[in-house]
Amino acid sequence: MIKLPQITDAEWEVMKILWAKEECPSSEIVKQLTETMDWSPKTIRTLLNRLVQKEAVGINKDESRRAQMFYPLVSENEYLQSETKTFLQKLYGGAIKPMLANFLQEKKLTEQEINELKQLFDDNKNDDNKSKTGI
Repeated sequence: MIKLPQITDAEWEVMKILWAKEECPSSEIVKQLTETMDWSPKTIRTLLNRLVQKEAVGINKDESRRAQMFYPLVSENEYLQSETKTFLQKLYGGAIKPMLANFLQEKKLTEQEINELKQLFDDNKNDDNKSKTGI
């Protein structure tokens, strides 16, 4: 797996917009974030520049709009998978069972959530059986 850039919580807010839009001018990113966060346009542009330097975001020049179009270089799914693995390794030594046990002590699941988790476990089990048998 490719080493993904470390993204701060503030940069994450910018990335969420880009993942939703796929490509977006800085003016639209600034508009959305100034409406939801207490950030200045300069702060938002600094965050965009940092993300470009970290190679998490790319830039296209749109001559017709005379604007820079920003787009994510890393998919949201790739980043979530990487962060989940890092979290699991850091806090639980990579073991899922203690993490789930800790989580379940803190939160009661609904019947629907339990059924969805059972389905995920069954799917995972079936995938393991397929890889062992070569089917």
